[in-house]
Amino acid sequence: KSSKPKRSKGKSSKKKEKKVVKEVDILSPAAMLNAYYICHNAPTFLEFRGFPWPGSSKKKGKKGK
Repeated sequence: KSSKPKRSKGKSSKKKEKKVVKEVDILSPAAMLNAYYICHNAPTFLEFRGFPWPGSSKKKGKKGK
């Protein structure tokens, strides 16, 4: 028995749908509440929002055993 899923051959009948990109407000109440819980200070907040703080050290991941 094969453990791989079976794939149908031939052309797909589904049409490709374009992904709709939504503009996200990073200062919305929901985003700010999320930032309140995950960020501990201003540099962390800016780093999560995509604005790295000058001179900040990059976090190193934990090594797996």
